[in-house]
Amino acid sequence: MLKGDKVGLRARHEDDIPVLLTELYDDVVNSSRAESGPWRPISPGSKDPRLVVDDKEQGHVPFSVVELDGGTLIGTATLWGIDNHNRSAHIGLGLLPSSRGKGYGTDVVAVLCRYGFVVRGLRRLQIETLSDNAAMLRSAERNGFVREGVLRSSAWVMGEFLDEVLLGLLVQDWKPGPKG
Repeated sequence: MLKGDKVGLRARHEDDIPVLLTELYDDVVNSSRAESGPWRPISPGSKDPRLVVDDKEQGHVPFSVVELDGGTLIGTATLWGIDNHNRSAHIGLGLLPSSRGKGYGTDVVAVLCRYGFVVRGLRRLQIETLSDNAAMLRSAERNGFVREGVLRSSAWVMGEFLDEVLLGLLVQDWKPGPKG
């Protein structure tokens, strides 16, 4: 398990799937804001790649996020779009509603940075998020990510177009925390 100050990132367990399905992916508004496509229901037992990990898929590394204090499942984290030639990847995360607003997001981003830069040897990490996602913007910027641009009206979410913010972090600008 990869550990931060508050969270651990570990492999997805079978018993994580029903919790993630119910608390993250069955939430129409949350899923619409987090995904790049329209929400659709996921059947129980589905092999949906957001839930079930394909260990052969090299460009996508999903984790389950757990509290270090007790091991409770609190969300998902992903390093995706991994480009080994250009040594870059994207970061994504989703926290269960009961786990939001507790500083976990900042810690998840820090652990993903350590995984990307130290374990994977990447040079650049990138985050795309909706411009009104203050929690993700704050988590990214607290970890040294820099706003590189705004993609105007690029995301269709629940009946309206929203702007997305593009943030980047280069390994030479990364300042690892005490565990990094």
